[in-house]
Amino acid sequence: MAEAYIYDAVRTPRGRGRPDGALHEITALSLAVQTLQALRDRNSLDTAQVDDVILGCVMPVGEQGSDIARIAALVAGYSQDVPGLQINRFCASGLEACNIAAAKVIAGEARFAIGGGVESMSRVPLAADGGAMLVDPSFAYDHYYAPQGIGADMIATMDGFTREDVDGYAVQSQRRAAKAWEEGRFSKSVIPVLDQSGVVRLAHDEHMRPGTDVQSLGALKPAFAKMGEAGYDAAAHARYPGLGPINHVHHGGNSSGIVDGASTVLIGSKEAGDAAGLKPRARFRCGVSIGSEPTIMLTGPEFVTRKALQRVGMALSDIDLFELNEAFAAVVLRYQHVLDIDPEKLNVNGGAIAMGHPLGATGAMILGTVLDELERTGKGTALVNLCVGAGMGTAAIIERV
Repeated sequence: MAEAYIYDAVRTPRGRGRPDGALHEITALSLAVQTLQALRDRNSLDTAQVDDVILGCVMPVGEQGSDIARIAALVAGYSQDVPGLQINRFCASGLEACNIAAAKVIAGEARFAIGGGVESMSRVPLAADGGAMLVDPSFAYDHYYAPQGIGADMIATMDGFTREDVDGYAVQSQRRAAKAWEEGRFSKSVIPVLDQSGVVRLAHDEHMRPGTDVQSLGALKPAFAKMGEAGYDAAAHARYPGLGPINHVHHGGNSSGIVDGASTVLIGSKEAGDAAGLKPRARFRCGVSIGSEPTIMLTGPEFVTRKALQRVGMALSDIDLFELNEAFAAVVLRYQHVLDIDPEKLNVNGGAIAMGHPLGATGAMILGTVLDELERTGKGTALVNLCVGAGMGTAAIIERV
């Protein structure tokens, strides 16, 4: 079987997912198209050699529907022979798209495949697609459904994380992201987003608040307390009768930001890269997913990390850098605690609390981020990981070439 290599990774900056955000007038299609064009142009890529484009999109409705991957490839000017596939594994969709692209290369089905994702949360709002998890009582009753914010607060309660703990982590994310931008750590991968006139609309992650401190976060009210009072705390207690009162500690400042953005990653075999004159940057060691308990919903990262390491015969000590999507502060604190990960190895350039979480794109974004960091620091291996809606986790391990 072939090995799969990463040749390049690009992303847009993240724009605030609101009508006054810098990317609100840029469609999801345009965001995806611009990343695909950047991959092609940066690598002088003959797109006829690309055997698939796979994009994650969590709200594939309206202008983000109709298999946006295929439409984006056509609009980007790729060969008409290039197919496209849109997938949805909730927050891990972008990384799952890269894992599928790598699997196609390993299986010999693709010479080059592009994985990535896109989400315009200002134009196609969260939960626009409905779905049984949200609206079908047969699922909610049988599986003790509660929204993710309740699950995050359950983690904080079970693991003893205080409001000061989660706010402190949020401040760290902001400071690390600001430092990374100041030092140009994202410059290799971030491309400016242009409007239809070719004018730059955004070249910098817009969601960041580098002046945030624990005192300013302390003024924010818990975001999920009223949901809990409306019945979701009761659902959580039905699943975990010994839990006790839920400590609602999460709010907009210590949870992932709602943003717009896109990302794509060029993956191929060594033979395809050699023929195209491209130098591989990293090798895929594995990509795996797992299911986890669906009421808490957010504990999958621990278990999928263990599964990924077992799959390739590695130990936690073999990983130089960990990148975990910052869906909520308690998710990262739990992951760090239960696996005893050095905080200097985890999310060293900040994460979604500071920069935002464009649902379908984030997984591929953080894959590119950690690859850049491996190269910047000369380190060897990284594990990328996300918690996932309905109780899942998705991970990938890469090794710098």
